[in-house]
Amino acid sequence: MEILCYTRQPKEDIIYGNRMANSMHLAYRGEDGLFRPFHHNEGILYAKAVENTLSGVLDARSMKSPWIFLMKDGGYGVAAVRTGAEGEKDPDSEGCILFFISEDLVHYKEIGLCRLLESGYIDEVRCAYDGDRQSYKVCWRGEKNGWQEGLYDFGEGTGGTLCSVRKADAPEIPAPDVLEEELELIEGAIWGNVVEIPAETGDYLSKKLLVPVCVAMELSEKGPFGSEDELKNVKAVAVYSDGSRVERKIDWENPVEGIVRGKVHQEYFPAPFAEHRADPVCMYKDGKYYFLATNDADDNHTLYMRCSDTLEGIITAEESLFLDSDTYPGIGGLLWAPEFHEIDGKLYVFHAATAGEFYCEESRVRRLREGGDPMCRNDWSEPIMVVKKDGAPLCEEGKVISLDMTTFTYEGKVYAMWSQRQFLPVDQGAWLYLAQIDEKEPWKLISDPVCIAKPEYGWENNHTYVVEGPFALEREGQLMVTYAAAAVDATYTVGLLKPVAGSDILEPGSWRKNNYPLMSSNSVRGEYGPGHNSYLTDENGLVWNFYHMRSGVDGPRSSAVRRTHFDVDGEPMLDVTDELDLPEKFRCVEVRLHTK
Repeated sequence: MEILCYTRQPKEDIIYGNRMANSMHLAYRGEDGLFRPFHHNEGILYAKAVENTLSGVLDARSMKSPWIFLMKDGGYGVAAVRTGAEGEKDPDSEGCILFFISEDLVHYKEIGLCRLLESGYIDEVRCAYDGDRQSYKVCWRGEKNGWQEGLYDFGEGTGGTLCSVRKADAPEIPAPDVLEEELELIEGAIWGNVVEIPAETGDYLSKKLLVPVCVAMELSEKGPFGSEDELKNVKAVAVYSDGSRVERKIDWENPVEGIVRGKVHQEYFPAPFAEHRADPVCMYKDGKYYFLATNDADDNHTLYMRCSDTLEGIITAEESLFLDSDTYPGIGGLLWAPEFHEIDGKLYVFHAATAGEFYCEESRVRRLREGGDPMCRNDWSEPIMVVKKDGAPLCEEGKVISLDMTTFTYEGKVYAMWSQRQFLPVDQGAWLYLAQIDEKEPWKLISDPVCIAKPEYGWENNHTYVVEGPFALEREGQLMVTYAAAAVDATYTVGLLKPVAGSDILEPGSWRKNNYPLMSSNSVRGEYGPGHNSYLTDENGLVWNFYHMRSGVDGPRSSAVRRTHFDVDGEPMLDVTDELDLPEKFRCVEVRLHTK
């Protein structure tokens, strides 16, 4: 398979600005000989921000002129020119190129800057391994001296060794020839280079970066079937273009002349299904579905809960007041991001609130009394503020805020993860923190908080430096955390964090972050700024992704939901729409009964 790397011309800042466009994108050559983009024509590889070691403040970076090349011992290298966030010159990168390595062109490690010049900026770079010289040939074009060439030994650490330099009239490493038809297929593409990759790597790329489509529907049992009773445990098996298979319930009709027809069961939600409701979460408990979300309709002064016997029923279910900003002292407004969590057999709702000002926002917990009705607000305790292991408030009021707290159990221990933002003495932006909590009193930390993620990529610091809204999902022994990033506008996105298997998750170095977003305004046409998502496993074992989005660039935050698909690595894919997930032609099945 041939792969093309490229950047893009930026569009309007709110749609696809510099921090998104100035990243490495990938495309593949189709059977018709033309290139088509992976991942909705969105960046796959982004440059990391630079952190001020004294203040912790991040300074965003972007890239231009990416170039993929084969590494000597297998895998791939990427050389690029690092720029400032908006594409301007980066003083720290003068005379240098930025170097990455990757085993599969999906996951990347940023090695760092490699120096080619003592002074002057580099505008373009090309690389290739020279087997005869057992080194890498590097061609670069500087702003002062035109094209130059040299041999470079790239290492695993920052930098490397430049062995020789000579001027060149033209680079020995040619750029690809581009057809005009290819330019038209990829909106805004600024071409880099083309590399041939093995079919196995191409197949993996396709399974990770293309949206799967249902291509067939089978039955879980072949039959023959002699009665309706034998059909009760038969499931529909949806087969997808990525090779995955998903079982679904079938709603069977009464037989007609020995033929039994059925419909593949799947709930359908309008997008959005709840306007002015953000940060949505849904719980299935004791045969009922419960729904909570931030209420943007009254400037976040109330939280309302819905309850239904069916998942689809939450669309029209009546709302019951769960919490307001008047009932309890210290709860004056900005009620944000409620979440259901069952810990040690007891039900809790974690949420954020403030005594009045934004700068006093703190994470809090309400506990349902034993035998209580989740829909009865009086069956819940007064909100309890989350505290550190010494009993002190989690954050210093007026200087640091906490919000979007979530919890999960991993390897027998209960943890809390949340977003925390320091405003004074300097605004650091919002970072994700993790700590172990007391399962008997889950508002109490029993370990020191550790920072596990910062908004270092362009899609995380677009318009503001924020990572927030974490939510954990454990599947087949694999812990995954999705989170929201960037400003809560049309630039909002969803990212993915995972710890290394078997590692101590309280060690920040144990966590790995996807370099690209799982969900953004590019994922589904007409859905802007999707983010702050959560997961629900329904009564049939399907996993649903609840999130908020905007129907227009300036539309209100509103709740939406769709089934979560899982890719070849078992990671969530959040862009499989209903039309792709279950096309109309596969929604009906039928069998003939064979009676004696």
